[in-house]
Amino acid sequence: MRIQTKEDDQMNPKYKPLFEPFTFKSGVTIDNRITVAPMTHYASNEDGTISEAELDYIIPRSKEMGMVITACANVTPDGKAFPGQPAIHDDSNIPGLKKLAQAIQAQGAKAVVQIHHGGIECPSELVPQQEVVAPSDVFDDGKLIARALTDEEVENIVKAFGEATRRAIEAGFDGVEIHGANGYLIQQFYSPKTNQRTDRWGGSDEKRLAFPLAIVDEVKKAAAEHAKGAFLVGYRLSPEEPETPGLTMTETFTLVDALGDKELDYLHISLMDVNSKARRGADPTRTRMDLLNERVGNKVPLIAVGSIHSADDALAVIENGIPLVALGREILVDPDWTVKVKEGREKQIETVIKGTDKEKYHLPEPLWQAIVNTPGWVPYKD
Repeated sequence: MRIQTKEDDQMNPKYKPLFEPFTFKSGVTIDNRITVAPMTHYASNEDGTISEAELDYIIPRSKEMGMVITACANVTPDGKAFPGQPAIHDDSNIPGLKKLAQAIQAQGAKAVVQIHHGGIECPSELVPQQEVVAPSDVFDDGKLIARALTDEEVENIVKAFGEATRRAIEAGFDGVEIHGANGYLIQQFYSPKTNQRTDRWGGSDEKRLAFPLAIVDEVKKAAAEHAKGAFLVGYRLSPEEPETPGLTMTETFTLVDALGDKELDYLHISLMDVNSKARRGADPTRTRMDLLNERVGNKVPLIAVGSIHSADDALAVIENGIPLVALGREILVDPDWTVKVKEGREKQIETVIKGTDKEKYHLPEPLWQAIVNTPGWVPYKD
């Protein structure tokens, strides 16, 4: 354990805005504006239950955080997109999830579980009968690689998100985040690239919105029915897709307008770079975060994420009118990021994972291997 010395100053006063409390519409209050972004760790047990490696990974990253959003948990067996993904599709998952929530809360942070279905992105070997499902049939070189969900199956997945919310409440989480980003099933239903349906779940912009909004309604309903106290519901979205056809800022504005009317606690904007600019459908000289905050920030608070490396980067986001920041890769590299800023040691924040110091990072072995073998994802040197 590190001993505080006289050379350690208190927090630099300019970073005080990062450590102001924030209360969501639901009544949940977090101690500061910094959140752990949801990151896949490949470390849950094969059956989706929570492993000791997972707890060892999350505990040091929960210290001095306002909120921790867990790795995405699949709401149905056919929604599993990663090996070692946590599951929330069965009541047998609740005891492990309870351990996860308590481990985070013991560090003083609020615990939020991200709920998810991978859709097209699910590897066939991870889903029952190797049957990958999607909004519409997907072919590769003439071979069907994902089949379209029936109307009844779509309804069942909507209900599964509600049941996942009930389990999160029973496990003691403070909230759920609906994973509507990164090309997974919810985004697949809204995208013209992946949804060619002509029923009530597709065929127009409005009908493509039906699935995301039905899930929000089901999750909110479950929270109202089962939560005994304040329980937050957030939604993560990706603002654009690079392909044509694909989502542009025009469709994103329509989405956030609709979500803004749903009394959500926050919208989490999934970006690799918080300062990235609009590509299509909006002023390309402006950042997506500015455009979205201008569009809907008066209705629902936004969380910014993506290349927020330093305390100054985080402060710039707050000063630009975004109330919350999330750290992903940054706290893989330095779990003490927030602790160091709070103690006036922001210049000591590490920016590269060192292979020679493997043990200090508390990274599960599969995640460590992913970092080592994926150059450019997380800064690493031997």
